[in-house]
Amino acid sequence: MSKGTNQKIAPWELNNTRALAIRTLERVQDGAYSNLQLNQIIKESNLEPRDIQLLTTIVYGVIQRRMTLEFWLKPFVKEPKLLDAWVRELLYTAIFQLAFLDKVPKHAIFDETIKLAKRRGHDGIRKFVTGVLHAIDRQGLADFATIADPIERLSIEASLPAWLIQTMSNELGWEKTVTIAQSINTAPAQSARVNLAVTTVELASERLVAEGFTVEKSQVTPEGLILHGGHVASSETFNDGWVTLQDESAMLMVPSLQVEPGDLVLDAAAAPGGKTTQIARYLSKAAGGQATALDIHAHKVDLIKANAERLKVADRVKPVLLDARKVDEQFADETFDRILVDAPCSGFGLLRRKPEIRYGKSMADSENLQKIQLAILDAVAPKLKAGGRMVYGTCTILKNENEDVIDQFLASHSDFKLVPTYTEFSLNASDGRGMVHMFPDDFASDGFFIATLEKQA
Repeated sequence: MSKGTNQKIAPWELNNTRALAIRTLERVQDGAYSNLQLNQIIKESNLEPRDIQLLTTIVYGVIQRRMTLEFWLKPFVKEPKLLDAWVRELLYTAIFQLAFLDKVPKHAIFDETIKLAKRRGHDGIRKFVTGVLHAIDRQGLADFATIADPIERLSIEASLPAWLIQTMSNELGWEKTVTIAQSINTAPAQSARVNLAVTTVELASERLVAEGFTVEKSQVTPEGLILHGGHVASSETFNDGWVTLQDESAMLMVPSLQVEPGDLVLDAAAAPGGKTTQIARYLSKAAGGQATALDIHAHKVDLIKANAERLKVADRVKPVLLDARKVDEQFADETFDRILVDAPCSGFGLLRRKPEIRYGKSMADSENLQKIQLAILDAVAPKLKAGGRMVYGTCTILKNENEDVIDQFLASHSDFKLVPTYTEFSLNASDGRGMVHMFPDDFASDGFFIATLEKQA
């Protein structure tokens, strides 16, 4: 574990934005999830809302720009990775602020960084950090134009692994790759789905406005809202089950199932239950409709249950602790009218919301996930009734987890055919075969892939 990572936060740090940013970044580097760790730090802190916003900006900014910051620091520190973790994160936060936060004065950045170096370390670290900052001030930061190779240059500029840049370029073309790379380091919007099981878009919008939010209707889905000016998960509208946090792209899978009130629906990899509860809003308990929601982890099954209860659809949701690849253990063939497979994937469509996932993954990881995706499809396919629909989706933009999976599945399942994926708005996101590709630069939403399959009689 990196030095200092597991230390308790000192009392003096609890109202120091930059000190808390360093603590958060250390823990993320040690494997913590950025969003969960940041939320925990904020709860422990004594920060004002304005300082919380700066903390969030610095933490996500440093994670997003990590390769860029290392490139800029390297001329001044030969081996940044050999520094004590907190010293490296301290320097990265300083460089990030200098390069990307034009409203923070340089003298304030230098002063705070040097004070932190002494307070968390000792006078020797203070002198080292002071020397690095003054050298950066004199010489400036390196120009990306000094990198000759275009793949490497875009990799460093966007802070994305070179293999991912090369793969996207091969699959999508260079121009599309550049626009995606330029888009993924922007701040994600707060996106919420209105729970149409209990309210309407208009009523939910009015209530959110009354709570102080600025509300925009989604351009991607009629159920979606884009919200500004508050923390949605802390709102009464959220706690009362009128809305739930869900990205706009993720809302597109369920409508293509074309669920009827009395359908039996299987959500094969369901946690935390966003799509399960979206399915449930189409179902009627009186008509016999039910969404069976599988997950492999007990705590995630509990999360599905809690979300279904909050959204007032628990009577139509049956959470089950089960690996989707083992559905034979509990379900007979042709049990379900509809099946949703939101498959485990590499997650490269989520780079805006989960910036740390870009580091440490390889194409080999993606290829291993493809095997799991196919195994899930193979396992659940016999459980679908003839004439039923199965919708497959991932939150990645890599071809081998998307179109390639569908093509391999169809090659070994002649009783299935590909049909156009239905979207309620004309998004111009479908390919020539009717599969939907949502890229992060298209609507400033998550990257997502959706394919719809029908089982023939």
